[in-house]
This record gives sequence, C-alpha cells and structure tokens, in this order.
Amino acid sequence: MVNEFMKHFKRAIGRNLLLFAMWVIQKFPYSFVKSMTRVLTFIGPRFLVKHQKIARENLQFAFGREKSEAQINQLANECFVNFGKGMVDLAYYIDTPSKLASKVTVEGKKYLDEALKLQKGVIAVSAHFGNFVLMHMKLILDGYKVNVMIRPTRDQKFEKYIYGLRIKVGIKTIYAVPRRACIQQCLNALRNNEIVFILLDQNFGDEGNVFVDFFGKQAATAPGPVVLAKRTGAPIVPMFIRSNSQEEHRVMIDPPLILEDRMDKNEELTVNLERITKIIERYIRLYPVEWSGWVHKRWKSRPKMSEVMI
Repeated sequence: MVNEFMKHFKRAIGRNLLLFAMWVIQKFPYSFVKSMTRVLTFIGPRFLVKHQKIARENLQFAFGREKSEAQINQLANECFVNFGKGMVDLAYYIDTPSKLASKVTVEGKKYLDEALKLQKGVIAVSAHFGNFVLMHMKLILDGYKVNVMIRPTRDQKFEKYIYGLRIKVGIKTIYAVPRRACIQQCLNALRNNEIVFILLDQNFGDEGNVFVDFFGKQAATAPGPVVLAKRTGAPIVPMFIRSNSQEEHRVMIDPPLILEDRMDKNEELTVNLERITKIIERYIRLYPVEWSGWVHKRWKSRPKMSEVMI
C-alpha cells in the first residue's frame, strides 16, 4: 500500500511540476524562457540520479570502446540539456504553432510525396529522437495527415492532458493497446492515405516481440511496421528530426525501405526489423545527443534460452 501511494504521489508531483513549467513557458517571452532553460538544465539532472545512471550505463555499453569515461559523462550531460531545451521548444510551439514553419526545414520531402502517390498511406518509422513532436507538427502545417502510435502513460490524468495537446495541434493518437483496436485504426489511417508514425526504439516486452541486433546486443522490438507493410502494401519511410546551433530543426526523410522477401516468414520479419533498427542506430551514432532513449532500459527483455540456442 505504501509503495503504491508513493508511486501515485511521485507521479502527481511530476505532473504538476510539468504543468506549471508549461504554463510559465507559454506566459513569458521566448527570450526569457530560453535564459531560464540554462538554469533548469543545470539543476534538473541533479534530481534525476537514477536516470543519469541508466543513461551513463547505456552510453558506456554503446560507445565504451570508442569514447573515454569523461566523454561518456559529457555526452550524458549534453543529452539531458538537449532534452530540457526540447521540452521548452515543444511547450512554446504548441501554443504558437504558426511560428514553427520558419524554424523547421524538411529534407527529403520528395520521398514522402512519392510514397503517398501509391495511395496506400505511409508507415513512418522513427524514434524518440530529437524533438519528434515538432516533426509531426511541421508535417501537419505542410498539409499532411499525421497519426502517431503510442503507449499511454501510467498517469491517467497526465495522459488526458497530453492527449488534449495532441488534438490541439492536429496529431491523431493511436494507442498501442488494446492491440486489436490499434491495428484497426492503423489500417483505417493507411487506407485514407495518411501517415502512421511508429517509434521503434523502446523495449517491447509483450508477446510477439522480435529480438534484433541493436548496438551489438539483442533488443526486443515490436513487429508492427513490417507486419502492417506486408498486409497493406504501404511503404515504410524512415523519418527523424534534429536540432542545430541556431535553435532550428531539420526533418530528415530517407527513401522508402524495400522489404526483403524470404521463404521463412519468421526470418523475413526478423531480417526486415533488423534493417529498420540499423537505420535508427545509424542516426543515433551520428547524433547521439538527440536520442532520449538513453534513459530507458532498451535491452531489458532478454531472449528465451530456446531462442538463443536456435
């Protein structure tokens, strides 16, 4: 009972602090908020000791052979600073979406437009990378219909709040659970020639997961993008966003992924999921500060012994 109470209490504290921060960001001039960001990103990590530890462990695992301990620590700090800046930008632009147009550029839009000409929708594979919500908002401003598959947060009150924010900016939410409803909503969106974003960079411990190589270690991955593509013929288009020193953002759209066919369907699923995961890994290696997934336990689920032996 005590542990459950503390969980709810901590969630309530975190939720209200975030709501207060959102209010401050939306009420004060952007220049003032930016100056406050530097203070907050300096103080904030000191209250996130657990997440700092996880981030350093993951960075050590991914780059330990390439970077020194000092470089790993610096990279971890930069990740937290970048995340803080991203939250400020997101809160600001959600309230003033019209100002977003000049701050976000899109590279490779032709690949998206060509994919949509097939009239089968687009499965946009991405990650918790950069200010990905700004990518969704930019595409909406440019006239695209955007759906995002997500897992609801454990805090129902906070989930209701951010669901309202997504509605405000035109992002359609597809909840990953219940699974049957999720699949049907994805199919409907693709039939309407819309974009369905799937963030494929977190541990998927549910039944049906597929283990693929990620930074040299097997990671449990959701099969959704490949299954949907095979079922509908919708092209898979990788999309990511990163920031630059001028406080601007660039959306990077890759050419559609041509799926490999195999006689063994399980092998086919694994091979194609690993190819998608390698694309995500490539972007993370190029811009490691942009990936907020360092604070998550990406490799938490482990293959069963029978799967390892096979």
